[in-house]
Amino acid sequence: MISEWPEPVRRARDLVMIHGWNATAYQIVNPGIDHWFSAAGDAVVGYVERSGIRVVAGAPVCSTDRLPAVVDEFERNSTGRGRGVCYFGAEARLEGALRESRNHSMALLGAQPAWVPATWVEKAESYPSVRAQFNRAANKGVTVREWTGNEAAESGRLHSVLDQWLAGRRLPPMHFLVEPSTLERLDDRRVFVASRSVEHGKNLDQILAFAILSPVPARNGWLVEQFPRIPNAPNGTIELLLRHAVIAVTDDQADYITLGLAPLAKRDLFPHDSEPQWLQLALRLTGVHGKRFYNFGGLERFKTKFQPDTWEPIYAIQRRKSFSPRALYAIAGAFASGSPFGIIAKAIVSTAILRAQRH
Repeated sequence: MISEWPEPVRRARDLVMIHGWNATAYQIVNPGIDHWFSAAGDAVVGYVERSGIRVVAGAPVCSTDRLPAVVDEFERNSTGRGRGVCYFGAEARLEGALRESRNHSMALLGAQPAWVPATWVEKAESYPSVRAQFNRAANKGVTVREWTGNEAAESGRLHSVLDQWLAGRRLPPMHFLVEPSTLERLDDRRVFVASRSVEHGKNLDQILAFAILSPVPARNGWLVEQFPRIPNAPNGTIELLLRHAVIAVTDDQADYITLGLAPLAKRDLFPHDSEPQWLQLALRLTGVHGKRFYNFGGLERFKTKFQPDTWEPIYAIQRRKSFSPRALYAIAGAFASGSPFGIIAKAIVSTAILRAQRH
């Protein structure tokens, strides 16, 4: 219940529901996010502090006309406390406001696909391979139903699906903008659950997967922020799940939907010549070697097959004339909730164990 949330989280949520424009705006109500409020009380910034840098979740949440002033006020507050600032997951609105700034530097993180929801449905159903996935899942008895927030939050079976999904990933659970514990605060989110009937047990449907959508109020839209599934879910389960979710928001006259950031995707489409060479090399090496831990290319291909109306560039923007290794380390620490080296070590050990088990 929203009334039971901590007071700063409630204040942040109220501002998000008015001004939330970034696709990740609603993520600032997630556990573990700190909040800064403008002196006027009309803006909020969600952030975590790592390595002396405030890593901001997306961008300040405020009206468009107030954005430059809010950025200035927040950055003055941060530097006055000896803290740097880096906006992770910034989109076109903040990028446009800071593009000509001599005090900021930018790194292109990748891109996120976006649709008018009605076109998502039209395109998906006209694409033979996607339509085949819908049919495969339906033929296996997969059905989809929207659950209420209370129903989902109290369901041990959904938590079990989430636990199985996280256990199957090579990286330990990440946090910040990919917080796995979103089953805790579902009041404004929408939850869609894929299941199928089973002939044994307690006559309960088998839960196969679920999708959580968080609101993007200022764009009358939704972010599909996660879609966990069990390992043996039938082919096409996620596709069918997404289809039902998009149809539901289409019926409610939504104008916008995105599947979120595909890291390193579409960097060839957007200019990023201002990035320092060390950063370009680091991102290139991440794309080549990071796939042993995270399937960047597979995620991009999955999102691409639904034929996005557009790809939106996503940036990290640091208050510094040149993007620094320290900012990259702080970003990694925000997601790792600790030392980035620790999470890499855990991932290597996990990978080695999985390989040993296969042999």
